[in-house]
Amino acid sequence: MSEARSLNPAPRLVLFAAVAVAGLFYVKWMPYWDRAFVAAADHSIGQSILMGKAAHPPAPSWSAAVGYAVAYGKAIWQALVVGLLIGSGVQALLPADWVSRLLGKTQFGSVVAGGLLAVPGMMCTCCAAPVVAGMRRQQASPGAAIAFWLGNSVLNPATLIFTGFVLGWRWTALRLFLGAPMVFGLGYLANRLTSPREAARARTVVAELMAQRQDAPLRRWLLILGRMTLQLVPEYVVLVLLLGAARAWLFPTLGPDIGDHFQWIVAFALAGALFVIPTAGEVPIVQAMRSLGVGAGPAAALLVTLPPISLPSMAMLISSFPPRVLAVVAGAVVLFGLAGGALAVALGF
Repeated sequence: MSEARSLNPAPRLVLFAAVAVAGLFYVKWMPYWDRAFVAAADHSIGQSILMGKAAHPPAPSWSAAVGYAVAYGKAIWQALVVGLLIGSGVQALLPADWVSRLLGKTQFGSVVAGGLLAVPGMMCTCCAAPVVAGMRRQQASPGAAIAFWLGNSVLNPATLIFTGFVLGWRWTALRLFLGAPMVFGLGYLANRLTSPREAARARTVVAELMAQRQDAPLRRWLLILGRMTLQLVPEYVVLVLLLGAARAWLFPTLGPDIGDHFQWIVAFALAGALFVIPTAGEVPIVQAMRSLGVGAGPAAALLVTLPPISLPSMAMLISSFPPRVLAVVAGAVVLFGLAGGALAVALGF
């Protein structure tokens, strides 16, 4: 028996569970419980972070970049800290063979497990990215990690409830109808894209992780946390600034002129896949656009593509997946957005 296996993992597991549950309760579960009642009573959860009450975002400028970054940072910083703590804790506190048994296989079961584990997380795509990076370091399969990454935002039960109260329950049904195959289908596809050589390499890395010493877990946790923060946060901040400045290019003046024409559905599906928002931020954005007369097709495309991915979150995970996996996922999310726009038009939303 290796020295790593001989150590009792129970204290590490208890610590990891305590941090994850306490962090998610404080940052996600308790605030979203209260916000659900606000959504039911007011049919609103606040202003659009994209443009506030205006009909268009501010012109590209340093002020626009900083303004959006500050507003976005205030909305997500606590969740990002929790994501970094959990993502580093996955590597420092969870036994590698446990992660491998639950999430490391390339069968559909690991995809389902990853997607279901995402449901209580309820994180935005960028705050979930550190956890996904930690899972991949512990050799969770690409499919399980993709399902977890997408599932945090797409299957977020709080956001689904907010969507129903604010936009109407048929919008929630549309989100679920496309969201479930997006999460589990793209997870399955990511596993199918894994070559035998990559699978064999993952098994070798798991064996190496299991053979490593597992003493001083708190010190190791802090070291991994510091490394992840330095690797992920700077590029994240830069890209959020750039997207904040580029809002006016991604989302032009909004009004009835943006109808249900196919080119607008394509444009908004692409913009949604690139742009970054906090958890549930798509709900007030779509509400504001609909109130300004934007067509149901472009609005539905945004509802589908804004939450699951963004340019910053993909940059944060560029070293966690083969490039072909991220490219396929990004392209497929845009296609799901086009399907959402087409269905909204066909069903008369």
